[in-house]
Amino acid sequence: MNIADFLAAAAVSLGLTIAFELGFFFLSGKRNKKDLFLLVLVNVLTNPAVMLLYWLSVFFTNWNSTIVKVPLEILAVFIEGYYYKKYGQDFKHPYRFSAAANMFSFGIGVLIQHII
Repeated sequence: MNIADFLAAAAVSLGLTIAFELGFFFLSGKRNKKDLFLLVLVNVLTNPAVMLLYWLSVFFTNWNSTIVKVPLEILAVFIEGYYYKKYGQDFKHPYRFSAAANMFSFGIGVLIQHII
């Protein structure tokens, strides 16, 4: 994968992640505009970093992609949960919301990859 391919994949990943997590946000009954904006911001912060660390780890090592992916996703959940807790207004269980939103987004992504 070259840089252009990585950037294209990262843009698609970020766009889909934001779309799916926005969907989860609304499905979970949340409507606060500031929390909605926070959700977008934390995903802009974490998604490209996770994508880059994943790509570099897989590219430069022979590690199994799942062994790389799981800790990165867990780290993203904790970082996002931290920001929801610190800056969110209507997140009663910020880490639980972060974990559920990430599982929702990740699960739909896996489904899409199997379909395509």
